[in-house]
Amino acid sequence: MVRSVLAESKISQNALARLIPITSGYMSQLMNGTRYASPRVQARIRYVFGGCKFDDLFEIIPDRRG
Repeated sequence: MVRSVLAESKISQNALARLIPITSGYMSQLMNGTRYASPRVQARIRYVFGGCKFDDLFEIIPDRRG
């Protein structure tokens, strides 16, 4: 979902990472679902997108390790 919001906003993934600010590698992991955002990063992402819910942007993927 966040990819479509980024496209609509005309913001690149790297630009979003700079706005938050986090590394582009961390943002990539969030986008791929291999890492979860901390509460602070979730709040920053919500702020950038006008206070929307984090769950509206990212799908929570169950842990596949076990």
